Order: sequence, then C-alpha cells, then structure tokens
Amino acid sequence: MTVSEPDPPDGPADAMSAVAPQLRALRRRAALTLEAAARAAGLSPAHLSRLETGQRQPSLPMLLGLARIYGTTVSELLGETAADRDAVVRAADMEPAPAGGWTYWQAGATGRGMQALRVHVPYGTQGDMVRVHPGEEWLYVLRGRLRLHLGDTVHRLAPGDSAHFDSLTPHRIAAPDPDGVDLLFVHTLLQSPTAALCLGRTTGEMP
Repeated sequence: MTVSEPDPPDGPADAMSAVAPQLRALRRRAALTLEAAARAAGLSPAHLSRLETGQRQPSLPMLLGLARIYGTTVSELLGETAADRDAVVRAADMEPAPAGGWTYWQAGATGRGMQALRVHVPYGTQGDMVRVHPGEEWLYVLRGRLRLHLGDTVHRLAPGDSAHFDSLTPHRIAAPDPDGVDLLFVHTLLQSPTAALCLGRTTGEMP
C-alpha cells in the first residue's frame, strides 16, 4: 500500500547533494524499478522520483528504509566512502549530517552487517512515523527523554536506558521535550533488494 508522504522542506543543496544520484544508482544496482522501490518504501513513485532528482530531501527514516531495501548503508546513500574498514571511528571523523530535521553521525565503519549511528531527534519531528521491517534494532538514550512505541505498548526511556527489539514489531520514536533526544542507534542491514520497509502514519497529537 502506498503511503502519501508530506514533502520535507527544501534545505541547503550542499547538505544532501550526493543523495540524489546515489539513490538512483543504488536502486538500479538492486535491479528495482522506480515503482517497485517506491512501493517497498511506502512512498509514491512521484515522491521517490523527486528524491532521485534532488527536488526533495529524504528524512533519516526514509534513508534508513531505502538503505535496507537496496542492501546498503546510509553512508553509501550519502556518497560517503572509506578507504578501509578501520575498527575505530574517531570523534573528529564523525561529521554531522542533517536529514529531514534529524541529525546523525556515522558511528561505525561502512560496509558492515550492522550500522551504528549517533542520532539527534528534535522535538516534533517524525513522531508519527511508524516503521515495520525485518531485522533488529538497539538504541541507547544518551541525553533527554525518549517515547518509544512498540506495537500497542508505550515505553518512556531516560538517559542510560536502552531498548533492543525485533524490527517487525511496529515501532516509532518521539522526543517529548523541547531539547529533543540524543541516541546511540544500531540496526541490522539486510543485504537483499527484496527487504521491505512499511511506513505509515498514526493519528493523534504529538506524544
């Protein structure tokens, strides 16, 4: 089922300049048509086309979903490359990357079976985005408070709390405080073009 996604606001061209050509190249590498990839991501073909042509910027959840579908990482979607797979990632090398209001820092090496990110989720963004996909996710609250919906259960996490869950459980996160929430986030990557991410929206007010 195709979900109608609101267009994220346009942003500086240099922040996401590498995304558009990478999205198209990686979709073709995965041997997916525009329609098939859009359906797997819960987007309309027109919306995915706008992402591929640079007319719109994808949010971080969209990037994570497309990375899973294409069997790659967010780093590769952003055009980032690494000369080798160093075991250590230095703080000085963790460049912030904005995506749809979120900010993330790559906290692990590229090309691995898991992806590690440090993420800042601001208040009032993506709190109604529901995700369902194969794999596992682990998150750890660094600063602020997190509202985590897992199925029909709502969990409130404080700094030092963590969660580890099956990603097939419908889930969404929200930052209930004006300063947002900072997380460590690890998820498994599915090296298969058939991996699907279902995106939907819930009704109601911001948690």
